[in-house]
Amino acid sequence: MAGLALVAPALAIVVAFFIVPLGISFALAFRGKDGRFTLEHFAKAFDLYTTDLVFTLAIVLLASALIAIVAIAIAGYLTLGENPRAVAVLRWLYRWPLFIPFVVTGQVMRTFLAKNGMLNHVLIGAGLLEPLAAQSLLDWRGIVVAFVWKQAPFVTLLVAGAMASLERGHIEAARNLGAPRWRVLWDIVLPQVRGTVLVGIVLSFVTMLSVLSVPLMINPNSPTMITVDVAYRINTHSDYAVANALCLLSLLVAASGAWFYLRHAARSAETG
Repeated sequence: MAGLALVAPALAIVVAFFIVPLGISFALAFRGKDGRFTLEHFAKAFDLYTTDLVFTLAIVLLASALIAIVAIAIAGYLTLGENPRAVAVLRWLYRWPLFIPFVVTGQVMRTFLAKNGMLNHVLIGAGLLEPLAAQSLLDWRGIVVAFVWKQAPFVTLLVAGAMASLERGHIEAARNLGAPRWRVLWDIVLPQVRGTVLVGIVLSFVTMLSVLSVPLMINPNSPTMITVDVAYRINTHSDYAVANALCLLSLLVAASGAWFYLRHAARSAETG
């Protein structure tokens, strides 16, 4: 009874804010105007937003791959870097986006990636870009840049912590035998932290699927991400049935990422 009393507040929050809304979403998505079971809301969602579903999946997969590359590169240098000053500066600098909300990230990227934004001004000032060749990146590229900039520090923090806990003997032995740092990172360090990398990528994958502010502020035009379509169905048409159908489709996509991680964890447990 004491244990149940301790977990009761957490269970109540989970039930009230997750289980009950999920049940309501299921009920609205599968219920027709006459109250009977129907799939017409999913048919309408696929008819209107198939392109956006594919676009959302492509954006999130591309951003996840780039986040993994950036996180491994930064964490690898923090672990294997030989310049203490550069390591200290990088360790202090890379964490900043962790404390910035997505809505602020979207606004920052609107200013940074616009045709007359800071990025083009810097490139033009450095002589790397002609003024007439400047273009806006406020499209799918801007969404990817925003997601990578915001989520890469989170994954880096996880991966760097896992790398820091590794036995240094293997790393030092490889370095003494003349192996370059990239080879040590790829062949020795990365295989030992592969599970942590996968955890960070799955968490980022699910997080990016649920973000509304970034695609709404950077690329609200079609094709866009599913979260913008959900907001449009609710705010413009008050169509909660199709909106819930879109949310359940997003849930299936998120569940596929969780399934991939659980399958990998089960295989690791069997082989380990």
